Amino acid sequence: MGKRKQVRVGPPPTTVEGFGDALLAATPGDADRLAPGFTLPAELAEAADRTGRQLIGRACRGGWLPEDLHQAARRRLDEFAGSYLLDTLAAYAGQFTAVHPDWQEQLEAAGAVRWWTETEPHLPQWAAKHILTPSEAVAAVIEAFGLLKTLPPVTVVLPAPGTPLERPVRHHVDEKKLSRVRALLAKAESSSFPEEAEALSAKAQELMTRHALDRVLVEAGEAAPDRPAARRIWLDTPYTDAKSLLVHVVATANRCRAVFDPRWEFVTVIGDEDDLDSVALLTTSLLVQATRAMITDPAGRSRDFRKSFLVSYAARIGERLEKAAEATIAQEPELLPVLASHEKQVAATFTELFPEVVSKSVTVRSHEGWGAGREAADRARLGE
Repeated sequence: MGKRKQVRVGPPPTTVEGFGDALLAATPGDADRLAPGFTLPAELAEAADRTGRQLIGRACRGGWLPEDLHQAARRRLDEFAGSYLLDTLAAYAGQFTAVHPDWQEQLEAAGAVRWWTETEPHLPQWAAKHILTPSEAVAAVIEAFGLLKTLPPVTVVLPAPGTPLERPVRHHVDEKKLSRVRALLAKAESSSFPEEAEALSAKAQELMTRHALDRVLVEAGEAAPDRPAARRIWLDTPYTDAKSLLVHVVATANRCRAVFDPRWEFVTVIGDEDDLDSVALLTTSLLVQATRAMITDPAGRSRDFRKSFLVSYAARIGERLEKAAEATIAQEPELLPVLASHEKQVAATFTELFPEVVSKSVTVRSHEGWGAGREAADRARLGE
């Protein structure tokens, strides 16, 4: 094996471009070899700011949203590199006056705000805020840049800052409906009575379906209904493949389509904006309920048991949600043609965004886990 070339991130580079190239080529270990007493040259700080904005810009134009970058940093970076990445994201977004409201909302939710003095380079201010030595600060910068360089293009869910909007901004969210659903699901998550939890979750699905039908009635007369939208739901490890099945069945019950990306452990869901809200709310609640039931089961200590539990849970939840949705739709049979047209639009958008989806199965190796998961799903609260 050949020797790894040592990359210097301090002098002798004398230009911003030279420092930028050195930062992109370096690894965090290179910062440990900086000379004692090393300080951050102004050119290095300027290069870090410029290079960071370029890398963030490439990622955002490649489909990455503030929430995506926040989640990727949380999983792949330490606290300091993640903080630096979010600051770089805030600096990038601050260059634009035209930012999609949902993109801006994600930016604020991730905590990416410009707090530093704009007339001075960001890096020294950031290092001082976190009480880092120059070498520690450089190591964090290199680590953050290393992640940004590896981000592949993903499906564009929202336009990046500075990109003209191709479709109108989403309709106003029905906060009254969402508040009722949230209240039902919060009560379901906190209840220690399985039957009550089951009734509450079922009621939440019924309410969401009822709201969707009302929306269909309003939109039936529109000449050009909104194009289906997309949203990503990030899953926490472990067992993300099994958890993605739960997102899939919830999406299907709410007239959406979903696809799992195992590289980054998120699910992209396609559907109407309001339906996407429903999927996100119900999925979050059911994952909480599933995890609580799984870890409290006396037999649920092995990985095979827990994965089988989650797969079975998702399958049974899908049956229950579909039944609840069908019962509500059956009360409005005249809407079936409109719903069929809607589902066709969602399917077409899904195929457009994901033309090469591959179906994969999830192996179940524990009969005990399968049975326990199904029992837990029968007890899960879907709403009341």
